Amino acid sequence: MSPDDLQRIAKYIMPSLPVRPSDLGFVFGTRHGVPEFCEAAYALWKDGMFSRLLVSGGRTQGSSLAEAEVIGGRLIELGIPESALILETAATNTGENVRFGRARVAEIMDLDTIRSVLVIGKICSTRRYLMTLQRHWPGLHLSVYPVNYFGVPAECWHQHDEFRRRVLGEFEKIPRYLAKGFLEEIGPVLDNRD
Repeated sequence: MSPDDLQRIAKYIMPSLPVRPSDLGFVFGTRHGVPEFCEAAYALWKDGMFSRLLVSGGRTQGSSLAEAEVIGGRLIELGIPESALILETAATNTGENVRFGRARVAEIMDLDTIRSVLVIGKICSTRRYLMTLQRHWPGLHLSVYPVNYFGVPAECWHQHDEFRRRVLGEFEKIPRYLAKGFLEEIGPVLDNRD
């Protein structure tokens, strides 16, 4: 791949939407980089970027706890009050994170009060998170805090085996997911929102 190809892929898969105060923080569950995710979410909450935080993620193979329970427990240890957390513990994929997460938020809050969401998720999955929100929870003003737990700068993604594998995997699967209706393209308007 040429340097231009690498840059084009990175810009598409890892779009930048500056962090801004939002009505809701949304951590997409993971079993990779949990300490980094928790530290990022805690710092954003402490900085007043959101007052309520949705953490969505079910059980993964080999774990008796849901991803949301593991992450939520660590966030409480760090100092986020349990009352600030909304845990969704059934989702097993990104579409379910959004659909089940939105339903869980609706049990606790008026969805009409949620106009902006700060996405906290894997840097290599940034675009898929945004496209999934666009498909299943449209109309939100989105910002992103991409968590890079790979130990190399984002611009060096292609030099790290696992980082490269994940970015290229996303680049390959997004067209398939679009064709199946799981996602909706975000386009340049969303990429450049204030």
